[in-house]
Order: sequence, then C-alpha cells, then structure tokens
Amino acid sequence: MTNKRRLITAAIASTSLLSTNFIYAQEEKLLEEITVTATKREQSIYEVPIAISAFDGDKLAEQGIIDIVDIGKFVPNLNITQFSAGHNSSSNPFIRGIGLQDHLITTDPGISVYVDGVYLGRQVGQNWNLTNIERVEVLRGPQGTLYGRNSIGGAINIITKDPGSDPGAKVSIEAGSRDRLNGDFYADVALSETLAFSVTGGFKKRGGIGDFTNVPNASFDVGENEEVFSRIAFKYEPSDSFRLVIAADANDGEGGLRPYDTLIDEIPTGSLFQAGFRNSDQAPNPFDNATAQVDQTVVTNEASGISITADWDWSETLASKIVASQRESEYQAGLDDDSLEANFLAFPEQGDADQTSIEFQLNGDLGSWDFVSGLYYYEEEGSNSQVNTFFNGDGPGTFFIGQEVESYAVFANVGFDLTEQFRLAVGVRYTEDEKDAETDVGIGLFTNSAEFDEVSWDISATYTFDNGNSIYGAIQNGYQSGQFPARPFCLFGDANCFFASDNITAINYEVGIKGEWIPGLQMSAAFFYTEYEDLPYQVSTTTGQGFATTNLVVEQTSVGFEWESTLRVTDYLLLQSSLGLIEVDVDEQDGVQPEAPLTPEVTLSIGPEFHWTLESGAGITARIDYSYRDEMFGEPSNDPGRFTQIDSRELINANISYQSPDDKWSLSLYGRNITDERYDNARLNTGDYVLRILSNDPSEFGLRFSTTF
Repeated sequence: MTNKRRLITAAIASTSLLSTNFIYAQEEKLLEEITVTATKREQSIYEVPIAISAFDGDKLAEQGIIDIVDIGKFVPNLNITQFSAGHNSSSNPFIRGIGLQDHLITTDPGISVYVDGVYLGRQVGQNWNLTNIERVEVLRGPQGTLYGRNSIGGAINIITKDPGSDPGAKVSIEAGSRDRLNGDFYADVALSETLAFSVTGGFKKRGGIGDFTNVPNASFDVGENEEVFSRIAFKYEPSDSFRLVIAADANDGEGGLRPYDTLIDEIPTGSLFQAGFRNSDQAPNPFDNATAQVDQTVVTNEASGISITADWDWSETLASKIVASQRESEYQAGLDDDSLEANFLAFPEQGDADQTSIEFQLNGDLGSWDFVSGLYYYEEEGSNSQVNTFFNGDGPGTFFIGQEVESYAVFANVGFDLTEQFRLAVGVRYTEDEKDAETDVGIGLFTNSAEFDEVSWDISATYTFDNGNSIYGAIQNGYQSGQFPARPFCLFGDANCFFASDNITAINYEVGIKGEWIPGLQMSAAFFYTEYEDLPYQVSTTTGQGFATTNLVVEQTSVGFEWESTLRVTDYLLLQSSLGLIEVDVDEQDGVQPEAPLTPEVTLSIGPEFHWTLESGAGITARIDYSYRDEMFGEPSNDPGRFTQIDSRELINANISYQSPDDKWSLSLYGRNITDERYDNARLNTGDYVLRILSNDPSEFGLRFSTTF
C-alpha cells in the first residue's frame, strides 16, 4: 500500500469512528468556538455548511505567518506561490486544483480575495499586509452565490479590526537573520461615545538571497524586499441602529527580482541551446542571477484604496448594508528569461489597475427564516506593457494588453429552520459581465469585446446537535467569465485568435462534519466532488515572434478529503493538524493529457503548542509548525521530460514567547523554515527552455518584541 493510500485509509477510518461515536460527545466544550462571517453574517464556524479555515490575527506570528502566502502552508488543499512577473508582491492561490498561473490584466483569478468585503481584482501590486488584523478565513469550494465571479475554487477573506473594539495601542519590532527588520504599530482610540478611529502602519525589510553577478551596482540583491504600509479607519456610531466606517490603506514596496534560473541543456532543440548557450553560462549558484539588464533587477509595487461601509438596522428583523470602494495599484517587474549576460530573452514589464465596486445588501432574520440579498457592481480598467523587449536576440520590441470590465449581479440566500436542529438554505445569483480588450504584439492594435451572463446557485442542509456539533451536505455552483488570451502572439498566424473563452462553471458536491465531538477535540472533515467545465489553463510557449500564452480549455474533475483539528492533549499542550487529499482528472486534449498545475495530491500540517504559567504569573508559549506539500506540476501542459515536475517540500517553523505577568509586553524567539528547505515555486516549459522559479524563503531566525499601552 502506498503512503498516499495509507493516508486516505486513515482519514476515512478516523471520520467513520467519529461519526459512529458522536452520541457519546459530552455537553462540555473545552475549546472556544470561532465566529466567522463566511456567509456574510456572523455564525459559529460549526454552523457554516462550507469547508472553512479560520486564523486569529493575533496568533499569526506564532505560526510564522507574515503574509497571505504563508497561510497557504497550513490549510488543506491550499497552495499559494509567488512567481508572477518575477515579483515579490504577487500571490497565486490554488484551492482544490483551481487557481491562476498568470497575472496579466485579461486573466482573472479563480480564487477571490476580499478585505472587509472589498474584492481585490489583481494579484500583483496589492501585497496586503496581515499585521494587526482580526481574522483570515479561507473558504474552499465554489462560492458563486455570495462571492460571485472568480470564486470557482474558493475565497479568502481578510477581516481587519473594528475601530473601538480594542482601545489601546501596540508596538512591535522584529529583527533577525537575512537583514530582517520589521516594525509596526496599532492604535485604537475612542474620541467620543459615538466616534472612534484606529490606525496601523509599519515597514518590512528583508535582505536578498543572491547577487546580480553582472550588475555590480544593482540597487537591490536578488529577492531583497522593502515595504511601508498604513491603514486608518474611522467609525461613527450615533445609535444602536446605524454605523458608518470609512477606511483608507496604502502600501509602497520595492526590491530585487525574485530568484529563478533557466534550464537550457534540458531542451537541446530550443533557441537558447541552438544559439550556443548552456546552463554553465549562468551563475553557478541558482539563487544568483547573471543578467546584465539593469532594468530587470528591480521590482516595485504600489497600491491604495478607500472604502465606505454603512450598516442600518431598520428593525429587529431587517437590516441593510452598503460597501463601496475604489482601489488602484501599479507595479514594475519582468523577467530576463535567459538569466544570462547576453540580451537574448528580456521582458521588462509595467502594469496598473483601477477598480471601483459597490455592494448593497438587504438582510433579515424573521425567526425561522433568514436571508441575505443584494446588488453588486464592479468596474476595472487596467493594462500591462512591455517596452524594450528582446526575443531570441531580436529587439527592442514592444507588447501591450489592456482590458475594461463591467460586472453586475443580483443575489439572494435564504435559510429556513425546519426544526430547531435542521436547517435548509438556498442561494442564487445572476451575473452579467462585459469585457473590452485590446492588444498590440508589434503588428498594430487589435480589439475585441465579449459579454457573459450566468446563474449561480447553491443548496445546503445542516443538522446541528444539542451540543452544537453539526453535519452538513451542500451543492455549490460557481461561475467565472471567459478570458482573452494573455499574450496573443498567435495573431501573427491567425488574425482571429484574439477572442475570449466561454463561461467557466463549477459544481461541487460536499458532505462534512464539524464540532467538538470528543471533549477536547475540535475538528472538521469534508468529502468533496467537483466538476469544472470550460476551464482555461494558461499555456505558455515560444513562437517565432514572441513569448505566447494561450488558453487550453479543459473539463476537470476533482475529488478529495479535508481534515482540520485542534486537540487539547493536556492543560499545557494543544495539537493542531490539517490534512488534504485530492485527485484531479483532466480530459485529454488533442492526444495530450494535461496535468492540473500547482496542485499537490497531499497537503499536511502539524502544530503542537505548549503553554506554561510561571509562579510570577508570566506565561511561556512554545510552538512548532510542520508543513508538507506533495510533488506537483508547475504548469498544465503534458511534459514528457517531466521538466515541470516540482518536488515535494517540508517546512518547519518554530516560536517560543515570554508574556509578562501584566500582559503588557512579550518577547519571542522565532525560526522560519529552520531546516533551510530550498524549493521551487513554479516551472514552465516553453518548448525552448524551462523557466524554474525558485522560492524566496530560506531559513530565518530572529527576535520579536511587542508591547501594549
């Protein structure tokens, strides 16, 4: 029996054991239930008929989590990488085999990211900081009813702290190896009985992992990163029935191109090999970079936004809400694909995106009935341009792609309590999307437009036992509008190739159990089966004219199991664990068997946490977190040489903290990736060479000091 089959067998056996013994669970709950807003209303995490993971914002640092990418190390069947345009601020989440490998404006992510109800449309340039936040929620499976388009794989919610909820101030500083220096502050101040504000800000600095060997005066090292960020929010609450929150945020980062190298010898028929280049012409250390193109060594990102959230309680049974936002972001990045001193393959890039969104909700709680309903509008305009590009030594050339999107939706989700324990819920959403795209690959401007519409729906049933534990079954539907090709160099041979793919749809069948079935064991388990239709895989190849990315449209089926638990072993020891198992089947395309990209079959994490209280009243907490991601493929295309296969990886973080007796300050010793595991983020086989994007995550050790006042 293989290790994967043993894991599956153990998972099924554990779930069966719990389901057959739930009647013995006691009324006493030894662990605190978590409240989430996954269904756009506050609920116990046990009550939500969705596979969901939740992270307490104040405890993220103890797990070694400093950004959204780190969240992907601890959630079952979630994998988050960074590689878009060689940028350090990008994030590419994949949930249950669904995500996005690209970042250009005509490609939409399959996983939606929200901050306080505001959708973030772009992956690059909006490096949202997880400092001083309330909670992170990861919803797995299609979320097409409440979260709409671009959530066919799931959604990630970031919830910030509410002004006035935790008066006081906090300052933290962190210093460690690799020139790590972080500092941040948070203040929550009540100006009057009706007005409060909160402000957070800080900076992050991390040194590089390699040198630009042919640019001695480079502004940054490979992988180096510096960022400043801030957020301010005002809350006006003149009565119990009305609340207004106005928030603004901004971040500004710059650094060195992320580490990568180019495998040349593996493709002897490729243009680099035929031109006489070899792997040995690159820097001997793959974390160094031998480019001589100065404009390819620096990456930057800026983003800012403002949001307005207004809540009205019209009566004890009826409420409304408005969430309006405007955001803008821009970045500079790109890759010198050859990683050589020669200017043979170079794609410097700039991108920008502006978005406006507004959502109106009308919600009610009518006793045995409740509902969440609303109207939604989203508009985005953005572009990506490449100037002074070189392809196979020819240049300088140019490339441009732009897109405008308008999206409209109306949605409703209605729940009905058939009994005190049995609940049914039904949701539906209608969406219309309009896209206007344009591109110039060096032979003139091409334009095209497309309109899409779709009805998304879901239905769920939840049975909650007297002790609060629950079992659920759900059928979820998701939708994503079609996409124009990202790099349509196919226009050289086909003037009609610049068109959008069809609507992308998903339907998910899921059953799960949640709760504290055994005193001291808080757990959730889910089995799922998901079908995707007209799913576009982004496939990149080199042509005689440029680096082309086209859509390979496939049918995909995913089946799997997920487990999360917190076990109170003793009064001093907690053990958190997660396990994800997935099998993805993709229909054959023209004799080629594609592989689901960036989707490990096994994801696993284990985190023991020890607590001691000293006689003085001070506390000591020690935690070790182990994360495993199975081998996977870096891109969807079939690769006979298996050059795009990524090896499995094991990461270990450690943290030990001392909390003062008066809870006013703490001092922590941390280690991230303490075994210095070096791993690949992605691999792309263009047919001419293999681009290997390396992790920017070497071992790091340091101290963190926090004080409140």
